[in-house]
Amino acid sequence: MAIRLESGSAAALAAADWLCLAAAPTFAIMALLTGVMGGGQQDILCAATQGASPLSGMVPMYMLMSAFHSAPWLKLIAGRRRGACRP
Repeated sequence: MAIRLESGSAAALAAADWLCLAAAPTFAIMALLTGVMGGGQQDILCAATQGASPLSGMVPMYMLMSAFHSAPWLKLIAGRRRGACRP
């Protein structure tokens, strides 16, 4: 019973490790789609605001979210580079 629980929790941790890699590309795709297809009604409301911050739209928000969630990718890349340098 204990072995089964340990392997189940190990599988869950492995899935969580890979799941964290999904956030940054998802937000980048959302930014791309919003930029290409337009934001719809939200853009009309945001366009009426004069002197608003350039970071107030949906595309910049998704890009910032993608950047803030890029840490797992950077760790993965750094780990592979360290592994490649070993003889």
